[in-house]
Amino acid sequence: MSATPPAGTITIAGKTVSRLGFGTMRLTGPGTWGDPIDRDTALSVLRQAVHTHGITHIDTADAYGPHTVEYLIREALYPYPEHVLIATKVGLVRPAPGQWVPLGNPFYLRACVEASLRRLKADRLELCYLHRIDPEVALDDQIAVMQALQDEGKIGHIGLSKVTPENIRRAGKDLTIAAVQNVFNSTDRHDDAAELCQNLNIPYVAYRPLDAGTLARVNGPAAPLHWLLAQGPHIVPIPSTSQPHHLDEIVAAVQGDAV
Repeated sequence: MSATPPAGTITIAGKTVSRLGFGTMRLTGPGTWGDPIDRDTALSVLRQAVHTHGITHIDTADAYGPHTVEYLIREALYPYPEHVLIATKVGLVRPAPGQWVPLGNPFYLRACVEASLRRLKADRLELCYLHRIDPEVALDDQIAVMQALQDEGKIGHIGLSKVTPENIRRAGKDLTIAAVQNVFNSTDRHDDAAELCQNLNIPYVAYRPLDAGTLARVNGPAAPLHWLLAQGPHIVPIPSTSQPHHLDEIVAAVQGDAV
């Protein structure tokens, strides 16, 4: 049995999951590139998140590595417990360490989804985000291929990442948006998309909730995470770490913060 989910629960993509998620971006080498320095520790952190701390919302992307973290998740957690949501993202190309380039060509997005299914050993991506909207490709075309993959049963629910309120309203005319994922923390605290998502009853997944650790270095993660959770019951922080003791600190900081 897993532990009680820290900070309570929320429904995302049809599943009741822990409101505190776990972001996996840091489970790679420097520049979000290649394998982690200590593969065994990376695998241990993933298992610790789910089996020790009751975190049932794991967020990843094909661009992390690229591909590295999806393989790690499969090795650490497959077969996936029914109550665990594995969310991934497609639509970014990685030319080199630290470089991220949107690519929304429909053929590329389709190829990304098919590859993620294989890497994760999944029949369906329960939640798949368009990692970035490619300004060089018509948004309608990017949405259409995601919907087609959903219709084919390869994607369960569709999310959007790093988007504006205008993007959300436009995409929402054609699809049901299961979640929005943007930067949001006590430093980057002005995002009109967060309020819009609350009004539309869309879970808002806050990445960089600790601003890559800078907000936690002096006084720990409690204050910035408490601030985030207090912004509304739709806010879902996904802190990331590669160290087991850091994950312990993060979970301890939000225990009892259920809303």
